Amino acid sequence: MAAGEGRRLRPLTERWAKAVLPIDGRPVIATLLRELATAGFERVTVVTGHLGDQVEELVGDGSAFGLAVRYARQPEPLGSADAVRRALEAGVRPPLLVSAADTLFGRRDVGRAVEAWTVSKTQGGLGVRRARGDPEKTPVRVENGRLVALGEGGEDGLTAAPLWFLAGELTATLDSLSGPPFELAEAFRRALEDGREIAALELGPTRDLTRPTDVILGNFPYLESSS
Repeated sequence: MAAGEGRRLRPLTERWAKAVLPIDGRPVIATLLRELATAGFERVTVVTGHLGDQVEELVGDGSAFGLAVRYARQPEPLGSADAVRRALEAGVRPPLLVSAADTLFGRRDVGRAVEAWTVSKTQGGLGVRRARGDPEKTPVRVENGRLVALGEGGEDGLTAAPLWFLAGELTATLDSLSGPPFELAEAFRRALEDGREIAALELGPTRDLTRPTDVILGNFPYLESSS
């Protein structure tokens, strides 16, 4: 998902799409695509919107990243579930791995999450990470490797990461969501209420582009310790 306006990253995102901004000197989406290729994926659909031409020019057909990439457009920023629906309309078929294009995961964490979800045989999966006390992150409650609450935390300090897995039955519920905005979080909450099993896939630390300072510290880490 690379269609967001990046409002909290303004004024940077008034000129550049969030997904092309760098961490460690490399566009976030470029690093993410290479990680998806390492995890064994061959085809990726990138959903673009705000300044989408920048993303499409950078990524091209995906061959530079070892992938076949196609695109879907989200004309308005109507939420994460709407972005997934645009990809489905463009021909994507479940099961799906959905990722935001403004987050970097630990090396090989995506591949491990894919393996864990496959073994779980659940209808959905959500990446979770330890980020206690961070108001930007959504708390989750996990029991025995399963998500039991989204938006409500437990003692372990786990929070949601922007990495979702959806089997066909869960994907089919996206058309019935209330909105706008139409969000994957609501789809997962409904799934929990309906008794569906959602695997909680624990990840290592992530690196996110949320505010302009994240761009600075993500490329000049020595500034974080300077006084």
